[in-house]
Amino acid sequence: MLRERGLRLTPQRQLVLEAVRRLGHATPEQVHEAVVANSPGVNITTIYRTLELLEELDLITHVHLSHGALTYHWASEDQHVHLVCRKCESVQELDVAELRPLAARLQEQYGFRLDIAHVALFGECKECQ
Repeated sequence: MLRERGLRLTPQRQLVLEAVRRLGHATPEQVHEAVVANSPGVNITTIYRTLELLEELDLITHVHLSHGALTYHWASEDQHVHLVCRKCESVQELDVAELRPLAARLQEQYGFRLDIAHVALFGECKECQ
């Protein structure tokens, strides 16, 4: 896809793609840690720029899982809602079908179109309750 758009698949871009895919849900800092394990010279600015580019190309996507940094994951995965535990910070995935009735009601009653792919619900997981 990069080459089709006249862009090069640099070693850094390849490492970032591999890190996001391997980590599942990862902050830029976590991606950076994974990348520098293989290529110590890559700085955090390169990671941020690469993540932005890969998101523009729809290869990865982001979600807000806390008040901190964005969390990135592979875009080709099925869309899912994130269930985030406030105590242990675990992340579980929920099929978007679970929120479709709510999304339809929000659209009908308020004219609001919910972006389900960017939804994160916060609470306590079963183990922390």
